[in-house]
Amino acid sequence: MTKNIKRYWLVRWVYATVAMHFVVGALLPLIANAGIFDNYHRSIEAFFWGGTAPLPARMQQVWWISLFGPTVQSAAIWMGALVRIADIQKSIFAWATLIVGIVIWAPQDILISLQADCWAHLWVDIFAVAVMLPPLVWLLLIDLKALRETT
Repeated sequence: MTKNIKRYWLVRWVYATVAMHFVVGALLPLIANAGIFDNYHRSIEAFFWGGTAPLPARMQQVWWISLFGPTVQSAAIWMGALVRIADIQKSIFAWATLIVGIVIWAPQDILISLQADCWAHLWVDIFAVAVMLPPLVWLLLIDLKALRETT
């Protein structure tokens, strides 16, 4: 597989992860209180309330999750813009910015999740890092090598 084909598919993979962030962000406000998340809500309630939380606490939790949806959606738009810039311009800076964003976000999010004994968040974080960070690093290295070859 040539570098260009490899790069093409890696970029498409990153676009797919951005699209997934956008879709999840759009869905979170709609599904935050869905029955399939009852176990998730109960696990958080057990940590903070020592059992089932009062209804207003559950509703506040659903509200926070719903608010997080548009945040994820906006982040996806910004990530998509950086991917587009990096793809077209072969911008080392744009790839590095995406990488640094993940490297700053993930450990903090994982630590906060572990402190609250929220294993579901931990697994989502690990999954996100595993599907996003390696292709971004690979793309950075491909474009960095191409840049060095042209100078």
